[in-house]
Amino acid sequence: MIRLPAFEYHAAVNLAAAARLLGELGPSATVVAGGTDLFPKMKRRQTEPKTVIDLGGVDELRGVRTGEDGTVAIGALTTLRELAASPVVPRALATAAGLVASPQIRTVATVGGNLCLDTRCNWYDMSDEWRVAAGRCLKDGGDVCWVAPRGDRCWAVSSSDLAPVAVALDAELRLVSARGERTVPAAGHFADDGLAPLTMARDEILTEVVLPRPHAWGTAYHKLRRRGDIDFPIFGAAVALHVDDAGVCTAARVAIGAVASAPVRARDAEAELIGTRLEPEAIEQAAATAAKHVRPFDNTDLGSRYRKWMAPVYAARAMRDAAADLGAG
Repeated sequence: MIRLPAFEYHAAVNLAAAARLLGELGPSATVVAGGTDLFPKMKRRQTEPKTVIDLGGVDELRGVRTGEDGTVAIGALTTLRELAASPVVPRALATAAGLVASPQIRTVATVGGNLCLDTRCNWYDMSDEWRVAAGRCLKDGGDVCWVAPRGDRCWAVSSSDLAPVAVALDAELRLVSARGERTVPAAGHFADDGLAPLTMARDEILTEVVLPRPHAWGTAYHKLRRRGDIDFPIFGAAVALHVDDAGVCTAARVAIGAVASAPVRARDAEAELIGTRLEPEAIEQAAATAAKHVRPFDNTDLGSRYRKWMAPVYAARAMRDAAADLGAG
């Protein structure tokens, strides 16, 4: 049995107290919500915070709320199970939440936790003993990335299902610290850097996700993984489409997940969809274009070649479902 390292535990009574304590303790402290990712990482000694600040009692961070202007605000402590069942969030977001891990994990895993997941890699997500025996990689304090030894960067991949959806939906994230608060676009929250995949400061807490008015958009998310449950994505396609009264696509957003250290916008594919009536031929062509952005490495489940082959298949499925979602509205 792999045990947790020793740490000091604090239960935050409110957001202000959590932010103040996180700022005072500095890099030696971290916050926890559901703990479904943090505690396994602590057991593997990938991170060893001296203090863990529990946000579970901060009720102001829970729930899904609809504003008078049609925007949807999702508290960071909202569980993935609650998000998947919400009738007011776009289809793609509910789908993505329902595809994370297993029903048991979705009951405790949170929106904020999934959007703040660390990058993953087969060389890194092992026990400490395994990593020592194999030789520590760049992300683990070594001096080489075993996925691409001739390079000088870490190629660990973004493993969040909600991340590409948040980018495709043009969501905004609210970050709070003892210094104040700020709002960033979802795309700006993720850095294409396997070592430091998030742009938020160490003393900031993700508190809320805000979605723009969702009316007249069709959205969808499709996920590739070995098994139907538990597994992290090894490819994900999130699509949001808008059409005019004549049925012509006037706006498109396509975000690809689990192939790089951050979600990838397939802007060429978006451009090909705009101006079309979303017929099968147009979707197949745009999906093939989206797949050109996919250059996976052998650092996740299944091989990179298979993931490359599946990219246009899953991108096309997401585009077709997003188009169908327009009709459903």
